[in-house]
Amino acid sequence: MTKTFRVKGFVLLSVLVAAGVTGCAGAPKEKTAPCKRPANLTSYAEDPRQECGPMTSVNGNPSEALAAIDAFAASGEQ
Repeated sequence: MTKTFRVKGFVLLSVLVAAGVTGCAGAPKEKTAPCKRPANLTSYAEDPRQECGPMTSVNGNPSEALAAIDAFAASGEQ
């Protein structure tokens, strides 16, 4: 009878220890974050992006923009 309790106790203790060890193991911390990269990366490699040019106003009149939104909502299209 005591051997049964010992075996069950050992199994229970083993399961608890295993659960505790796996629960404590998290992802390792990164030593550097992406936001800590050098500000000027063009010194390391050429930047393949092209300039977009100046921005232009799309909806200059807010009332016309709201009227277009209302017309789109009234048509029932999604």
